[in-house]
Amino acid sequence: MSIVIWARVSSREQKEGYSLDAQLRVTRERASREGLQVAREFTVAESAKRGAERDQFNAMVAWVKKHARREGITHILAHKLDRICRNMRDAVRMQELEDQCGVKLMFVDNQFGPGAAGALSFNVMAAVAQYYSDNLRTEVLKGMNEKARQGWLPANAPFGYRNVTGNKDEPIQVNPDDGPTVQRIFDIYNGGDATFEGMAETLAAEGRRYSKTRPQFIRTTLSYILNNRFYIGEIEWQGQRYPGRHKPLIDHATFEHCQGILHGRNRRVGAPALPYSGGLFRCGICGATITGEEIRRKLAGGGRNTHYYYRCVNTAKNGHPPVRWRQDVMEAQVVGVLEGMRMDAEAAKWFREALGEAFMDEEAMRRERRGRWLKRQSEVKGMLERLLNGYLGGAIDEAVFKEKSATLKLEEAELAEKLAGAVETQNGADAGKWAVEAFDFSQKAAEMWHGSNSGGRRAILDTLSLNRLLTDVNLTIIRRKPFDALAEGPLWKDGRGDRI
Repeated sequence: MSIVIWARVSSREQKEGYSLDAQLRVTRERASREGLQVAREFTVAESAKRGAERDQFNAMVAWVKKHARREGITHILAHKLDRICRNMRDAVRMQELEDQCGVKLMFVDNQFGPGAAGALSFNVMAAVAQYYSDNLRTEVLKGMNEKARQGWLPANAPFGYRNVTGNKDEPIQVNPDDGPTVQRIFDIYNGGDATFEGMAETLAAEGRRYSKTRPQFIRTTLSYILNNRFYIGEIEWQGQRYPGRHKPLIDHATFEHCQGILHGRNRRVGAPALPYSGGLFRCGICGATITGEEIRRKLAGGGRNTHYYYRCVNTAKNGHPPVRWRQDVMEAQVVGVLEGMRMDAEAAKWFREALGEAFMDEEAMRRERRGRWLKRQSEVKGMLERLLNGYLGGAIDEAVFKEKSATLKLEEAELAEKLAGAVETQNGADAGKWAVEAFDFSQKAAEMWHGSNSGGRRAILDTLSLNRLLTDVNLTIIRRKPFDALAEGPLWKDGRGDRI
């Protein structure tokens, strides 16, 4: 007589513990005591609640129907009733399986007698199991709803945060690795001219990733982040919105501005007269967006004077100094940064030539080094072949052969690893070309700035810099690589008439 063993736990976490092992042990012991042959075992971690997709349970039923007659299966053995039937629908399916294939249920516990009395006991226990499952679900949802009302998300924290077990005071905290990436996503999109594809490329270029298994940000992920009110300190749960007690990553003004862009209400990056608005700069004190404002004053003669200012949108924060700059002052500071990268004509010519020669020299060294490795690899292969021939011919004893062979094989593996990691010639040539182009761009940036419109100026700043910060006293532009190094200028000294 053959049977099928079924063991189930209600979550994947329990699968890591002892519950499945305990069920298998007691069911196998009963099968062994009664001389039953186990045709197959099914061990799963899945919910048995109504409406759940019970893939493994369905697979077990289908397998038993297909193999019952061929394998001579007469029973399905489980630890107790609620391991296989947690609702009336499952109980009905098991009864249908008995009617169609003659396969009955069998338990280590919860034995049911034959006849009408046994059927009644089975149905009552199945109804009790369903009540327990439904009641447990109600109590769990009640606890989760109460947790949301108290200001904590009753689920896994979204990207940028992390769940901290054992910390009742702050169970959800900012993830120090991913939190800045969330702020960077809103910073880019707040500019008004970013696409999801462009954002993904920018984040990848900056070395930011979503997860180990899926490093690249995709459209749906970026859309979910930009629409998630959790980042401004709010919790949306079961159709309700609650104030959260976790630390917000984004201020309300930035979030709402991004919402306007997402829904097509604000596609402009700012008025043409306000080129530094639209998220191009952020407050260096609180991280909020710098916005522009136009102020018009009537003159005594009837005319008007127009002035443009830029200020931090976060004016309600206690202790926050006023951040407000005139446009002409900001313009002078930005131009000064761009002019600071420009060298005099002689130095620029020398640096450009030296840069190209350096990459040419590096590529020549790379080719020479790779040639040496290839030559040595060929020599090692020849030595291994001669060593083997000497051993087979009796000229070399086994101990010497093993020692020399191991040494040569180790060297062969090291050479193969070096050659696999060697950069191809074309890559080196491209790197030199890109370096020269980046240098040329840095030297022309100020000139291009004066001849560009608002959109062109934004593109120049985005190309040159990662972040642009404004405080009450300073304007700071954090440059991208390699422009940060170019801004420092070449370091040289005169020696025997030549620059070094």
